[in-house]
Amino acid sequence: MPSRPSRQLVTFPNPSARREYVIRHECPEYTALCPVTGQPDFGTIEIIYAPGKRCIELKSLKLYLWAFRDEGHFFEQVTNRILDDLVRACRPRWMTVIGRFNVRGGIGTVVVARHPAGAGPRADEGLAGAVAKRARPARATARSPRRG
Repeated sequence: MPSRPSRQLVTFPNPSARREYVIRHECPEYTALCPVTGQPDFGTIEIIYAPGKRCIELKSLKLYLWAFRDEGHFFEQVTNRILDDLVRACRPRWMTVIGRFNVRGGIGTVVVARHPAGAGPRADEGLAGAVAKRARPARATARSPRRG
């Protein structure tokens, strides 16, 4: 029997919960309907997060994204809904969802939603930049006394 779309996100225990590391999922087959015209919209949903105690199970993520296929959604609304649902399911340290939607009417759209606000990578820096930024040592705030 083939799989069916589902809004239920399944999680599993983070095997390295004591360490902060980054998981990146790229889902290039997102489809939904334009809520204005009813025409199909296509795009890529990228999910980047540092898991807390739970991680998102991939088959449930695929079926979750598949559930949007026959529904009308604005790009901004669906990107934020995906973020809210994923955060509720796995409670990450931080998460960014990037919706890269195909051109329609000559306009391409990228929507970036973050949890908490301001955390995680920006759309223009990508995963490597976000990891490097978080890994930089903090600057010393006090100067050493002069010798001499």
